[in-house]
Amino acid sequence: MQNMLVADTVSKFYGKHKALSDVSLEIPENSIYGLLGPNGAGKTTFIRIINQITFPDEGQILFKGKPLHPKDVARIGYLPEERGLYKSMKVGEQALYLSQLKGVPKIEAKKRLKEWFDRFEIGPWWNKKIQELSKGMAQKVQFIVTVLHEPELLIFDEPFSGFDPINANLIKNEILRLKENGTSIIFSTHRMESVEELCEHIALIHKSEKILDGKLSDIKKAYRKNRFTVDLKSNQDLDTAKILEKDIAIVHNEYDAKEEIQHLTLQLPCDETREVLHLLSDLGTVYRFEEVVPTVNEIFIQTVNEREQHG
Repeated sequence: MQNMLVADTVSKFYGKHKALSDVSLEIPENSIYGLLGPNGAGKTTFIRIINQITFPDEGQILFKGKPLHPKDVARIGYLPEERGLYKSMKVGEQALYLSQLKGVPKIEAKKRLKEWFDRFEIGPWWNKKIQELSKGMAQKVQFIVTVLHEPELLIFDEPFSGFDPINANLIKNEILRLKENGTSIIFSTHRMESVEELCEHIALIHKSEKILDGKLSDIKKAYRKNRFTVDLKSNQDLDTAKILEKDIAIVHNEYDAKEEIQHLTLQLPCDETREVLHLLSDLGTVYRFEEVVPTVNEIFIQTVNEREQHG
């Protein structure tokens, strides 16, 4: 897979403050790449460098294998967390104006806007002023304006901010559709459930440094603890927990008296999954035996905490 964007040891200083420190990333073409990190980590600085709002003090950004050039801005779409629509302008007038700034001819812009407005069911808003819209409605307009010039790279910073669950799902589906149509996407958010749903690759930036990156599925495998959840209906009069704890660490043990089911979380020894499953089968009926895969949120917290502990 080719890379859409490569950051090569990028650093950025603001006075004595180092906003980015030797950050290197590879963002594949036609992927959704999650850019994660606590507030103040350096994510926004990195995004501003890609958009050439500011420039690195060290290192470089490569766009499709070549040094990022001012003309490449036309091939990038950026939806910032803080939106920037002119409140007194009418929706249609503003959307046309911003589309033409991105290089879309007026006639073509009108055609594309009609398609998007129909898809989002917002045609009646065309002659309304931005100040008449709710935050979520204004977000829809800004989303459309961001993607209308059909950029090769899209950068979404907290794209679901201000949306109710129904419209957040609408935007999520549009992001997936854009990706399926060949667009590369950088996705910055604090909503870890969105990362789980959308991102194939992630990078975690903390205190100006990249501390984790890679394919999400590979990262999850690396953070596995060989921990399993078990639902077990024991054979009569057997104290399963007492039998199991001789050889296996029991992380959680809860009994559902109504269903007569033992809910267990077990920390298994390496390479003994098959033996443990056989033991459980001897003790009763196994209704569930499932590995606990760490969530992005758990990986995020663990990695940041480990970094803090080691200075």
